Amino acid sequence: MAEALVLERKGELALRDIALPDQLGPQDVRIAVHTVGVCGSDVHFYTHGKIGPFVVKEPMILGHEASGTVVQTGADVQHLKVGDRVCMEPGIPDPTSRASRLGIYNVDPAVTFWATPPVHGCLTPHVIHPAAFTFKLPDTMSFAEGAMVEPFAIGMQSALRARIQPGDVGLVTGAGPIGMMTALAALAGGCAKVYVADLAQPKLDIIGAYDGIETINIRQQPAAEAIAEATDGWGADVVFECSGAAPAVLGLPALARPGGAIVLVGMPVDPVPVDIVGLQAKELRVETVFRYANIYDRAIALIGAGKVDLKPLISATLPFSDSVAAFDRAVEARETDVKIQIRMPEA
Repeated sequence: MAEALVLERKGELALRDIALPDQLGPQDVRIAVHTVGVCGSDVHFYTHGKIGPFVVKEPMILGHEASGTVVQTGADVQHLKVGDRVCMEPGIPDPTSRASRLGIYNVDPAVTFWATPPVHGCLTPHVIHPAAFTFKLPDTMSFAEGAMVEPFAIGMQSALRARIQPGDVGLVTGAGPIGMMTALAALAGGCAKVYVADLAQPKLDIIGAYDGIETINIRQQPAAEAIAEATDGWGADVVFECSGAAPAVLGLPALARPGGAIVLVGMPVDPVPVDIVGLQAKELRVETVFRYANIYDRAIALIGAGKVDLKPLISATLPFSDSVAAFDRAVEARETDVKIQIRMPEA
């Protein structure tokens, strides 16, 4: 039995003991979890009990953005040792699947992903994880930054899907955590400047403090008007839709330049209308993003080298004993909050 933050059912969380598998395979590592980020999907499972086809039907441990310390290694593990500080990629694909062989294991139907029903997450003191999806942190990275690799990986996947050219102008709609990660990844990927549009000024103030980021408060000026002024009527080279809001999706053609790219990152709760003719009239390339693949090592390299600083996006860190309160705060969706993290107890 292990203590964990358990989603009992929709709207009900509990810190309690739960039985978990404890057998360490030859290619696994046992990790003492140090820091876990609270993700929007965790919160959505808490408040709605489901995301699309993934429905919480029995108690499930939450959490999938994590870092920790290796405390035991399987017999065949070569690249990690006890004491290594690590972060863990939460999606485990079937290495023999067709998707994995194509290098797109993020869309593998057989993937098991932490805190996605019926798979338990990592908000518990120890986890067993495949060594192949466990990554050593450089000395320059803290555990808190290690737990930010997972959401930043989504931003990096988005930037890669955009096929950014050096000097591109980017636009991100939605200044939530993923929107901010995507904006920073787009800068690291070669954009000369990235505009971020949202209606929450406190969030815009946070991301706008970064060099190379400019903000658009859509309460004061429509995003299409602002980006037209900034580009002499041409439009953004790449547009990342990170809000999942229906009006934002419908308005995408007005934001991009002719022949530009649209990257759909945010996930609408329900189907939304799309202006297909508007996309066609500019021959806009449309890309979609679902999680990430083959990204973690690159994300760690960028953060560890100081090219991307995610520390300003960590709004609060609460102890494991206050995990329920951490989630309730996340549900509030305060305009000044970006990422809330939970610190696990020392072993």
